[in-house]
Amino acid sequence: MPTPRPTPTTPPPLRKDAARNWEQIVAVARGLVDRGEPLHLNDIARRAGLGVGTVYRHFATPEALLETVAAPCLEGLVAHGEQALAAADTDADAWSALEGFLYRTVEAQVTDASLTPVTAAATDALPRTTELKAALFAAGTALLHRAHEAGVVRRDVTAADLVPLMCGVAHAVDVHHTTAPASARSNRLGTAHRYLAALLGGLHA
Repeated sequence: MPTPRPTPTTPPPLRKDAARNWEQIVAVARGLVDRGEPLHLNDIARRAGLGVGTVYRHFATPEALLETVAAPCLEGLVAHGEQALAAADTDADAWSALEGFLYRTVEAQVTDASLTPVTAAATDALPRTTELKAALFAAGTALLHRAHEAGVVRRDVTAADLVPLMCGVAHAVDVHHTTAPASARSNRLGTAHRYLAALLGGLHA
C-alpha cells in the first residue's frame, strides 16, 4: 500500500530534527500572524533559531507558510460544513445547519487572522489550500441549496452572495473594534454574533 501524501497541517514524514524544524517555523509564523505582523522568511529563521536555507526548504514563499498556518482553520470549517449537511434531514434542520455553518465561519474570520488573507487571495501557493477553499465553498453551497429546497431561505440569495456577505460582517467587526485591545476577543465575537443575527434575519424566508 502506498504511503499517504502528507498535508500541510502536519509535519512531513522526515527525520525527527526536520519535523521539529517544521513545527518551530509554523509556531513562529502563527505567533506573528496573531500579532498582525508580516511574515518574512529571513526574520522567521532568526526568530526560530534556524538557518535561512532550512526555512526555505520547508516553505518556498511567505504565502506558502501563511497558507500552512491557516490550513487547520480551513480544515475545521470544511469538516463542520460537511457534518452540518449530513445532519440536515428536516426543513428545520436545514436552517439550523446553514445558520450554524455561517456562525462558525464568521467566528473563524474574526478570531483567526490567517483566514481572511488566504481565502481572499486570487491564487494559492499550495494545492492543498486550493482543495480546502473549494471544499469550503462546496459545503456552503450545498447547505444553501438544502435550505432553498426546504423553503427557509430567500430564493434570490445565491452561493456567490454568501462570500461577500460574510466578509462584510467580518469587516464591520474590524471597523467596530479598530481601537479595541487584543484581549477583547470575546467582545469581537459578541459583535460578530449580533451583526450575523441581523444578516440572518434578512436571509430567513
